Amino acid sequence: MKQFKVYGLGAALVDTEIRVDDALLAELSVEKGLMTLVDGNRRGALLRALDGHLVEAHHASGGSAGNSVIATALFGGECFMTCRVADDADGRIYLSDLRDAGVSFPPPARTDEPTGKCLVLVTPDAERSMNTYLGASEGLSIEQLDPEAIANSEYVYLEGYQVSSETGLAAAIRAREIAENAGVPVALSFSDPGMVEFFPEQFRKMVGAGIDLAFANEAEAKSWTGMSELADAVEAMKDTAKRFVITRGGEGALCFDGEQLHEIPVHAVDAVDSNGAGDMFAGAFLYAITEGEDFPTAGRFAGFAAGTVVSQWGPRLAPEQYGTLRDGFFGKD
Repeated sequence: MKQFKVYGLGAALVDTEIRVDDALLAELSVEKGLMTLVDGNRRGALLRALDGHLVEAHHASGGSAGNSVIATALFGGECFMTCRVADDADGRIYLSDLRDAGVSFPPPARTDEPTGKCLVLVTPDAERSMNTYLGASEGLSIEQLDPEAIANSEYVYLEGYQVSSETGLAAAIRAREIAENAGVPVALSFSDPGMVEFFPEQFRKMVGAGIDLAFANEAEAKSWTGMSELADAVEAMKDTAKRFVITRGGEGALCFDGEQLHEIPVHAVDAVDSNGAGDMFAGAFLYAITEGEDFPTAGRFAGFAAGTVVSQWGPRLAPEQYGTLRDGFFGKD
């Protein structure tokens, strides 16, 4: 038995979510539905432009891999997270959230950069557009890796956003190599269509000769494989990963278990906020397969969890909701 279900690697960000309309997105020159990296000056300009909206803002710790690992942990699987925060108020909040979820982590880094932040603008159609200032997360590096924890995990989960950072990419590649040498399966989230479009060579380095499990949405899968048709993208994804999941929003998901492709129906809800949906899907899916569930069951559970999170405000559920959701789905008392 391994100590950890999942070892995660990714950016540690504190989210500020604000409801806006499409006209304001256009006025601010924010590209809808994508994650855009911003520097301190651009972040400051956005905050000034949104000053009147900040009184209604929702603040929470975030980051793609962090959200997924916290989900796996709160469903009941012990996890480890390698990230980089500053010893500041936001960093202490972030690490407190990990600790409360039962996620182990290395000590905070000594850095002059503040903890990373993400400004998440949510439109009435529930689409989220992210503007990310990486801060301390930009310096995530090989030095923060814990090889012993990697070897003692059932899965290593890499966040595709690391392709935008030279040191973060190096850390992801090294984590994959350590995992491969220890016989630990490696999972990768493609994270965002913009990342796939603008950093294809970096993704190829992260993937290496191939990974065990990939998570992508339909746009990411098509962009990565260069295919315009979903069926062709599905076939081409087999050259990247032994097994994979392609999420399709309101169309559900496709899960390939290495032998068979399974269609997963959507868990229909009234969507409020899509921020965190993919992260929740991955975290729930990883929890289910590390508990011995097959891909169709894991996919249905992940879709149920993702549907639940988009039906409310924020990238994660309240802590007490995870056990209730898990037991309700699996029929536990």
